Amino acid sequence: MHTEIMRMEARGAPPPAFKADTWRQFRSFSWPLALQGVIVRRNYRAVATLRLCQWMAQRPPLVSRPLLPVARILHRFACHAAGIDLPWKTSIGPGLALTHGWGTVVNEHALIGSNVTLFHGVTLGQRDRIAADGSRLTGYPVIEDDVWIGPHAVVVGPVTIGRGSRIAAGACVFENVPAHSIVMGNPARVVKSDCAPDVMNRWEF
Repeated sequence: MHTEIMRMEARGAPPPAFKADTWRQFRSFSWPLALQGVIVRRNYRAVATLRLCQWMAQRPPLVSRPLLPVARILHRFACHAAGIDLPWKTSIGPGLALTHGWGTVVNEHALIGSNVTLFHGVTLGQRDRIAADGSRLTGYPVIEDDVWIGPHAVVVGPVTIGRGSRIAAGACVFENVPAHSIVMGNPARVVKSDCAPDVMNRWEF
């Protein structure tokens, strides 16, 4: 996969993740469209600068050493303008869509799959547990492909949100969610199984 990405870049093709993110926004991809998105859409701009940082970090040291800090500064300003916390080192699959964005907080160690949709106020964070011997156990969420997470939902700790699931607005998720489920409430519970994923402008691999 890495070899194929390098070949695409050598041909001048956009990195697959960035192309997928753009597709989720516009249901199309072109460089003028991407530039338009960076200029007028604050949420898309934050995702674009995240991909720029990640792409830059993979370049040879002679390139990345002077330019990565610049990309990181751009990303920080983009996140500030969007009102979100989205660390550039976060592992995020292609096709991330941020809707509204305000108040979204993502922990750097969370794992996010492809074609995931995050609404405003979503928190993907760590949870600490104190073991009987006093040691601290820390865990982070894993969000699988095609997941939709509604406004102000909270997902914390070592939980897995199964593929194609939907997390209702305001839900607080502390346990694993089976694939293709709808959960709601605090604490969240499954209210429907075998649901269809909600992915607008899905990027097909």
